[in-house]
Amino acid sequence: MEEVKLMKGNEAIAHAAIRYGFDGYFGYPITPQSEVLETLEELMPWETTGMVVLQAESEVAAINMVYGGAASGKAVMTSSSSPGVSLKQEGISYLAGAELPALILNVMRGGPGLGTIQPSQADYFQATKGGGHGDYHLIVLSPATVQEMADFVGLGMDLAFKYRTPAMILADGIVGQMMEKVVLPPFRPRRTAEQIAEQCPWAATGKGNRKHRNVITSLEMDSARMEENNHRFQRTYEEIRKNEVRFKEYYTDDAEYIIVAFGTVARICLKAIEDARKQGIKVGLLRPITLWPFPTEALASLAGRVKGMLTVELNAGQMVEDVRLAVNGRIPVYHFGRMGGMIPNPGEVLDALRANFPEIK
Repeated sequence: MEEVKLMKGNEAIAHAAIRYGFDGYFGYPITPQSEVLETLEELMPWETTGMVVLQAESEVAAINMVYGGAASGKAVMTSSSSPGVSLKQEGISYLAGAELPALILNVMRGGPGLGTIQPSQADYFQATKGGGHGDYHLIVLSPATVQEMADFVGLGMDLAFKYRTPAMILADGIVGQMMEKVVLPPFRPRRTAEQIAEQCPWAATGKGNRKHRNVITSLEMDSARMEENNHRFQRTYEEIRKNEVRFKEYYTDDAEYIIVAFGTVARICLKAIEDARKQGIKVGLLRPITLWPFPTEALASLAGRVKGMLTVELNAGQMVEDVRLAVNGRIPVYHFGRMGGMIPNPGEVLDALRANFPEIK
């Protein structure tokens, strides 16, 4: 029998982490994601599943605790909001360089700087382009519902272990704070030490052959070997591009114009599209679920049969760059965005569509 609960997106993350068999969570409070840590502390999973929950002394400490847990083959995660994720960037780059699986949740708020505690989508560049140093990518999942917040916890960690790379759930502050019905996943037992040894032979568990030690590091002083490491990373990223692109299309079969939006903004755009179609305007929606890898081929295909595209984002125009690269100049691509915690309504989206494509009556 399904367990249906009414809860915030942040709360769903916490429940899902326990149920998916995570070994540890290390975090630090910051609005609008503090409920993740608060819910875990309330649920006390250390008494039921053995999951470690620790409020670190800082965001920097938290991401380095994640590094340590991941190095031992454990399923570990952290969560924060935009300024806090900025502080974690060095550690995230280290995780990528050491080829360690981990899950990072970013519930975005407005910036730059301390900004506002209101919702934003202005961390798109930071997440998809590699906010830290070096040539690396994160697998980036963008939830639009509380249900997806829960589901992406398991998906994100499974992908992280499959490719030995960090994964991020990039959520806007709307879905972190909104309440919806969610079906919680069944309990998945935590892996045993024997299972970790079998599934993660690279891990530093302290229980391997004494003649061989697994050294977890992102440091390589030999430039030629470091270049080969980078070539290996790039081969992994190419495999992810081939296998893990996820997106949803709505009303695209006969569309003359396409709106591209991610996260909860896509829900606003879907209502705008439904209103537009009542007025005879043929508009469709493409919602990227993986922001990296980006659905480039799907957008390129749509560009061959529509007149133009509009991206709608809670930022000054970030995803629009990837959309323009995808369509390669074949059709016009415009951007409409709100910033500073302001959220557009469906009418504003429709007005932006008309303003950029004046042939629409």
